[in-house]
Amino acid sequence: QVQLVESGGGLVQAGVSLRLSCAASGRTSSTYGMGWFRQAPGKEREFVAVISWSGSSTSYADSVKGRFTISRDNAKNTVYLQMNSLKPEDTAVYYCAGGSRATIWSGMVRAYDYWGQGTQVTVSS
Repeated sequence: QVQLVESGGGLVQAGVSLRLSCAASGRTSSTYGMGWFRQAPGKEREFVAVISWSGSSTSYADSVKGRFTISRDNAKNTVYLQMNSLKPEDTAVYYCAGGSRATIWSGMVRAYDYWGQGTQVTVSS
């Protein structure tokens, strides 16, 4: 089992930056890669970004490409999501997720095995 705990969410104004963290514990060696998802009220959970275990490969949703950066520090078992130029439409609960198969690159929710509890990000205009 892998446990994931997100932190770093909050209420910010449009245009500023925010960094989310996801601390992993447990059998992290079984994790193929880590991703970030978000879910706005009344909407389905959507893919944001994914990073390989080594950190050498990343992928982003078109809506955040160029503004968000996913990274990881394996020494700390932590994955980050740097969010720049935040927009009101980025408002959502952000979830960290881990997957043990290459299907994580699909960006599909069901490709991920482990989930954190989520952290709220609210961007005001």
